[in-house]
Amino acid sequence: MPEIEAALLSSIEQLVERSVGARPPLQLEEILGGASQRRFFRVSGVRTVESAVVMYVPVQSHEIAKASPSSPKWPFLEVRELLEERGIRVPKLYATACDQGLIVVEDLGETLAQYLQHAPEARERLYVEAVRGLARAQRALWPLPAGSVVLGRAFDEELLLWEIEHFREWALHARGLTLLDEDARTFEAAARYLAHTISEFARGFVHRDYQSRNLMVVSDGARIELGWVDFQDAMLGPRVYDLVALLNDSYQAFSPEFVRARLADFSAELELSESERARLAREFQLVTVQRKLKDAGRFVFFERKNNNPNFLPFVTPTIRKAQFALDQLREEPTLAALRELLDRLFPRSQDA
Repeated sequence: MPEIEAALLSSIEQLVERSVGARPPLQLEEILGGASQRRFFRVSGVRTVESAVVMYVPVQSHEIAKASPSSPKWPFLEVRELLEERGIRVPKLYATACDQGLIVVEDLGETLAQYLQHAPEARERLYVEAVRGLARAQRALWPLPAGSVVLGRAFDEELLLWEIEHFREWALHARGLTLLDEDARTFEAAARYLAHTISEFARGFVHRDYQSRNLMVVSDGARIELGWVDFQDAMLGPRVYDLVALLNDSYQAFSPEFVRARLADFSAELELSESERARLAREFQLVTVQRKLKDAGRFVFFERKNNNPNFLPFVTPTIRKAQFALDQLREEPTLAALRELLDRLFPRSQDA
């Protein structure tokens, strides 16, 4: 575990002892693998609960910067409270020391990704619950309360376009794949088409990163439920955005049949008509192209800017997911040209 600065360790010890009864020296295990500036520590050997998690948010982080000047409450805390009030399983809050960048929350255990490593037979059952639970949550979370931090942020055309440009800047240019002339025009036309089209979709609550590393498998011995974490960036966006994050998760591989079946589960939960299901499928493919291109660029960004190469193995599989989605959108000329461009830059024959 990376060394914890003495001042930070002292602050953690005081807060944990005051909130869940663990006395120094603490049994701390740093939870690694994330891409943000936040750090997470699992605390075991506490008196009042089996274990707890300490979240440390550096003062200079974007989490602090996004807090409203009129409220000291972090977006994580505000969204957590909203989700809990609307019946969605989230970590219980044990203590806060926001002035020190610390909170203590319930330890929900394993992520969905971790759980499936030793219980692969549960995959379909848990993903059915994930998509149906998402549909129920979307209903429960609308309308949002006036003044919610979520209402002030949205996947508008500007943000969607910026994210796609992130792909060109990092997955292409930063790796020596500079687009010139006609290819640049092809990419720009497709990027603007995607951003404009998706920005016109009806908006609702979006977790923004609803995937296997942010869903927790919580069991009380009799039943299993899925808890949500990493929801501080929640915003307004299209209903399929979280479905794309889940079913085109860069860290998982699913067959087309599996994805179609889960879209059917989602549609059934919302009682969508046949025409609405067809529209949902098109929205899903369009958002997949946008989201997966952004993700591929982001993974390179983490390596080049944050010195974190852990996401590089997912760059090509993520681009493949965008290419497959483009295969389903052959009747849209602007995107057909993008498909041809990506197939030249990232030949699928290399996967063989």
